[in-house]
Amino acid sequence: MPAILSLHAISKNYGIIRALNNVSFSVPEGCVFGILGPNGSGKTTLLSIVLDILKPTAGNFQLFGADPSPALRRHMGTLLETPNFYHYLSGEDNLVIAAGIKGKGKEDIPAVLEKTGLLQRKNSRFSTYSLGMKQRLAIAAALLGDPSVLLFDEPTNGLDPSGIAEIRTLIKQLAKDGKTIIMASHLLDEVEKVCTHVAILKRGDLLTAGPVNEVLVNEDIVEMSAKDLARLAGIIQQYPAFKSLKTRDGILQVSFSNSVQLDEVNRFCFEQGTALSSLQLRKKSLEAKFIELTEPNSPRP
Repeated sequence: MPAILSLHAISKNYGIIRALNNVSFSVPEGCVFGILGPNGSGKTTLLSIVLDILKPTAGNFQLFGADPSPALRRHMGTLLETPNFYHYLSGEDNLVIAAGIKGKGKEDIPAVLEKTGLLQRKNSRFSTYSLGMKQRLAIAAALLGDPSVLLFDEPTNGLDPSGIAEIRTLIKQLAKDGKTIIMASHLLDEVEKVCTHVAILKRGDLLTAGPVNEVLVNEDIVEMSAKDLARLAGIIQQYPAFKSLKTRDGILQVSFSNSVQLDEVNRFCFEQGTALSSLQLRKKSLEAKFIELTEPNSPRP
């Protein structure tokens, strides 16, 4: 599958502040790609570089397999901030103005209004729209000119649950229609439910990137203890599928690179001369994994 966007060691500094550090990943054509991270992780900076609003300090990227250019960016529709429409004008009239500003024809307006579920309210003033409808009108503006790629920065930010559901449904439909969607979000739930691929940023560093069903998976955590905890820690690190461990309240919390059987773990430890005093399997939630990856006090990768 060809890459719509390929980032190569992108860095961005603001004086001594490092907003992005050597970020590289690719966005496949036809996917819904989530750039996930807490506020201040560099998501908006990254999108701004792709759109030529900011220049990178180092690194480069390609769009549609070529060096970026204004002509290639015209194939991209964007929603980067709170919708800025005239409150006293109708939804349709606001789109006429948006089309003029973007240099797009007005012939797309009926189609984008229908696609975003606003055709029946096209003559209503923007001030009468719900928050979800206002955001859908902003997406309608991004769809003018029928771009093949859409870039959204926090598309559900500030919406109530109903508005969030509306935007998620719309994004899924746009993906079914063949659009490639790149969206920044700080919401794990949003990325998990909407996206096919994800890149996780933390304070400008790329932690991981890939298909959602590979990156955001529930992990098996095995909790175990023994009389000599230090010896047990040394033994379990020799287990073939060992990945990492933490010590908490006198118990080892061990993660493995694939699923393990508790009886096999128990036998392994016993054969190495250590009898376990406790052994149990716990599922690690996606939320716990995300918080662990991005928590402010954890070290940079």
